[in-house]
Amino acid sequence: MRAEMEKRVSELETEFREGQRMLADLEAKQADLQQTLLRISGALQVLNELLAAENASEADAAEPAPSAAASQPADA
Repeated sequence: MRAEMEKRVSELETEFREGQRMLADLEAKQADLQQTLLRISGALQVLNELLAAENASEADAAEPAPSAAASQPADA
């Protein structure tokens, strides 16, 4: 009976170490994925800001310049 318990303890210790190793691997993958998502998020923000600035400059270029006559009140 004792030999069986010692064998089972050994098996469980091996499984426990393997589980710890797998958990460490998953945590490392999670950290890598978080860094990747952070980089993608930053790239998206920069590109969206550039697009917004480009759209604003295109909108400014498309609007006609106000004429001098339109800006002065008409005399009656």
